[in-house]
Amino acid sequence: MKKFEEKTVSTEKIFEGKVISLQVDVVELPDGNKSKREIIKHPGAVAIIAITAENKIIMVEQYRKAMDRSIVEIPAGKLEKGEEPVHTAVRELEEETGYESEWMEHITSFYTSPGFADEIVHLYFAHNLRKKENAAPCDEDEFVEVYELSLEEAELYMKEGRICDAKTAYAVQYLQLRKALEL
Repeated sequence: MKKFEEKTVSTEKIFEGKVISLQVDVVELPDGNKSKREIIKHPGAVAIIAITAENKIIMVEQYRKAMDRSIVEIPAGKLEKGEEPVHTAVRELEEETGYESEWMEHITSFYTSPGFADEIVHLYFAHNLRKKENAAPCDEDEFVEVYELSLEEAELYMKEGRICDAKTAYAVQYLQLRKALEL
């Protein structure tokens, strides 16, 4: 038995959408009592730290309806069914930015909100970027503007609240740590 395991007694599907689904689980707690858990199921995603030869971070600005505003973030995208995360990273980098990389290095994977969602983000570092001549277009419902920011500019965007999502903040802090360790 896993420490503090909650055994699922029943699951009720509430909503099935294009990207997520919502379910309510009745669980048996470690002490034998029962409780309900509202859970969002998500296929997972990738995010890419992409640095140009000029040491600029590739970012995209896009509108996020849940926040009702545009934010600046690292390129990212949802895993397609059966797709390996590294292949998603290659595809999303090209579609969102027009760049391709020689190879992708997996940095880490993390859960975005484990209290109520199973979404996992696989973070990659794109090596040896080059602009692709005939890059694949963005998804039909996706509108982005590509930015090339220095680390200092990204830090300023964080202070200004233009960068405010967890994956991008994680990426900026990762780059800050890499820079500090190089000294």
